Amino acid sequence: MDTTPNPLGNRFRGYLPVIIDIETAGFNAKKNPLLEIAAVIVEPDDQGLLQITESHACNIIPFNGAELDEAALKFTGIDPYHPFRMSIDEREALNKLFKPIKTAVKRNECTRAILVGHNPAFDINFLNAAIERTKYKRSPFHPFSTFDTATLGGLAYGQTVLAKIAKAAELEWDNEKAHSALYDAEQTAKIFCMIVNRWKELEENQT
Repeated sequence: MDTTPNPLGNRFRGYLPVIIDIETAGFNAKKNPLLEIAAVIVEPDDQGLLQITESHACNIIPFNGAELDEAALKFTGIDPYHPFRMSIDEREALNKLFKPIKTAVKRNECTRAILVGHNPAFDINFLNAAIERTKYKRSPFHPFSTFDTATLGGLAYGQTVLAKIAKAAELEWDNEKAHSALYDAEQTAKIFCMIVNRWKELEENQT
């Protein structure tokens, strides 16, 4: 089994942080469908600093009987049935994302993944609903523990809104790309890495 030079098994109590962002057609995880899901894997470089190593994303077909909230669709700008979305069903999407996550968990000598999100209660509720709906076995994610970049952003930068944290961290932010699952997940991942790496540097400076 291949491992990274500095596996994360001991860094986050055996958890591999995986940044997840989900776009949906509403706020009810049981009734409203997933429309987009993105997963960004972060791993340490040779110096032990976190960096993005993989990004994966899927457009998803609403499940049978799903309710679509028109206000949510207007907000995201997503047309769930547009032919160019190349959408796949929930089960296929979970398979596509979970496979590389499970590989990364093993590579980093971790026991499972932990969802990192911006206000992640939303994302994990929808992810768990999809897992339950599809009867998916052996999800790589902890079922309820998460890391929240809104909280971490408030600590590190004094901001809790994703765009404002990015600005405070001197990251580029494109409002036209925002509310795309992949863009938001990658921006969130950059922020998460910056905060964790900043903490590591502070610890090293104190020794």
